[in-house]
Amino acid sequence: MGRTSSDAILLEPPGLVPFAQAWQQQRQLQQRLLEDPEGPAAVLLLEHQPCYTLGRGADPEFLRFDPANPPHPLFRIDRGGEVTHHCPGQLVLYPVLNLQRHGADLHLYLRALEQVVIDVLSSLELAGERSSGQTGVWLEGRKLAAIGVGARRWISQHGLALNVSCDLAGFAAIVPCGISDRPVGRLVDWIPGLTTAQVRPLLLEAFAQRFGLRLRPG
Repeated sequence: MGRTSSDAILLEPPGLVPFAQAWQQQRQLQQRLLEDPEGPAAVLLLEHQPCYTLGRGADPEFLRFDPANPPHPLFRIDRGGEVTHHCPGQLVLYPVLNLQRHGADLHLYLRALEQVVIDVLSSLELAGERSSGQTGVWLEGRKLAAIGVGARRWISQHGLALNVSCDLAGFAAIVPCGISDRPVGRLVDWIPGLTTAQVRPLLLEAFAQRFGLRLRPG
């Protein structure tokens, strides 16, 4: 998928990024590609301040709190999927790509993002798994990565969230991704002491290789 190399702008905001800030930046980058579809792709890699997001058609029944009084900021956004939680210690990758260069198929795009995570886990000598009929990546029955995307005229936004060392307590306030019978996990449960700083280059390398991109600082 996307085997022809091309440049992509890499943006790695420091510190913990409020969700609204990253969402606005994605929309600006998406608009730039909508106006110039031949322009460079962009990739944001960051960690969020604690928050919850609901996909465009997500069922509020999967919230275990009053949406008028959430424990952390709550956003309904323009991606597929149900509710998820973002927090420190979780790496979030937001590719803003012209998907017409990468097969023009959202199903294939989701599978490619799953494969990026599986490749990262393989580099750590862990065997990531898919689940038939569901989107994401699991390890020994625990969901490590949530994936939800959106696109306008084949220009993507949103992406994947990989739990590295995050506190999982915030997930107890929701039914993550609408899946009630399979718990979430994090990489430090298998590799104690692992940090997001150690996983960042692995994630970027796997993504760049899978999509045939050369990442350059923006």
